[in-house]
Amino acid sequence: MKPFLDKDFMLNSETAKKLYHEHAAKMPIIDYHCHLNPKEIYENKPFENLAKVWLGGDHYKWRLMRANGVDEAYITGDKPDYEKFLKWAEVVPYLVGSPLYHWTHLELQRFFSIQTLLNKDTAKSIYEEANKQLIHLTPKKFIEMSNVKIVCTTDDPTDDLHYHQLLKNENNSFKVLPAFRPDKAINIELSWFNEWVNKLSSVVGYRIDDLDSLEKALEERMDYFTENGCSLSDHGLDSIVYVESSKEQIEKIFKKARNNEPLSENEIKQYKGHVLVFLGKAYHKRQWVQQYHIGALRNNNSRMLKLLGPDTGYDAINDDPIAKPLSQILNKLEENDQLPKTIIYALNSRDHDIVVTLMQAFQDGKVSGKLQCGSAWWFNDHIDGMKKQMIALANNGLLSQFVGMLTDSRSFLSYPRHEYFRRLVCDLIGTWVEEGLFPNDEVLLGEVVRNISYENANKYFKM
Repeated sequence: MKPFLDKDFMLNSETAKKLYHEHAAKMPIIDYHCHLNPKEIYENKPFENLAKVWLGGDHYKWRLMRANGVDEAYITGDKPDYEKFLKWAEVVPYLVGSPLYHWTHLELQRFFSIQTLLNKDTAKSIYEEANKQLIHLTPKKFIEMSNVKIVCTTDDPTDDLHYHQLLKNENNSFKVLPAFRPDKAINIELSWFNEWVNKLSSVVGYRIDDLDSLEKALEERMDYFTENGCSLSDHGLDSIVYVESSKEQIEKIFKKARNNEPLSENEIKQYKGHVLVFLGKAYHKRQWVQQYHIGALRNNNSRMLKLLGPDTGYDAINDDPIAKPLSQILNKLEENDQLPKTIIYALNSRDHDIVVTLMQAFQDGKVSGKLQCGSAWWFNDHIDGMKKQMIALANNGLLSQFVGMLTDSRSFLSYPRHEYFRRLVCDLIGTWVEEGLFPNDEVLLGEVVRNISYENANKYFKM
């Protein structure tokens, strides 16, 4: 029987152990998509206690606490922090097969050197020991301890990027760069669309009452982001849609929305497809990378949405078809050679093969891995989900050109997920070697593992 979480955790062959310890483990991290707050990084304040840094905003944990019968008062409510932590500790032993069991103990080991398993009996001593150390463990310290070189946050086009500018002037061992997230410019059907356009108008200093002024404003904000170190965008596309339309049609649709007139489903699709193509061309001009996160079904529980708001753990996986509209958007950009580097993440794991085979139709023979099947994310960043994504990529693409893992997290304690991913990469490749499916060429395999861990992303993003 193998021990739990020892140095060879998840490494099931001698080849895997060698690849991890001699190659993957040594590589730095580029966290090219996360939801960390740049203000928190700049201010660099110690966290009040382990509950604050571990449970605050972490809806991965919240969902499982609810599933185990924990009252909301101990999750998002006003119960004392230690009582919330204790409730989480009571859930942890029952996370059989869950990545959260692994992440919980990886984080305790890597940041606090705590080897004890968390449960209701050990909770008090673990809480007290971690809190002693947290006096010295600030956001920057967590990033440095994890050997992170680049952090890319997620930023609305209207953001002033003030804290990015302040961080740029510091002598840190890592960079914090913005990423352009224009979802609010795309989601024309939502109630706050006009409010957001008005905010954009106040930022750029002129009225936005037609399509040309909207596109002009978005381009100006892209230029501002570029000046502040941005080289990539990110799109949360719950559903990806495209309907061919003229600019005149889009102009009418935009003006209807600005006048608070109802839009048909077809008009919404026309507008969204047009804006995605416009943005893609603008990214190409600036040599940015665009990221499409496809397939979330958000805010399913309307009662809890009213009580707690969005991003509190009530989302799920969507099953809308993606192949045809995604192909249409990529093809529209490719028509005049204006398709930027693109990473496509499928939240529905059934779509990995679609993404991999479709992206291969648009590789240009000039940029290695120009189109990427993005890392398994959110509901898929577990052993089965990550293996499924990488196997799909290996079956019909080039796993060796994969840009690897990202945290997609709001927590400064999430970086051991990169270790988790790297161990799995090494185990997967090691298994193929041990089974005689690939030669045991350590020089080549070491290069491949280092590339997936860090070098491919470093070359791809050019940060």
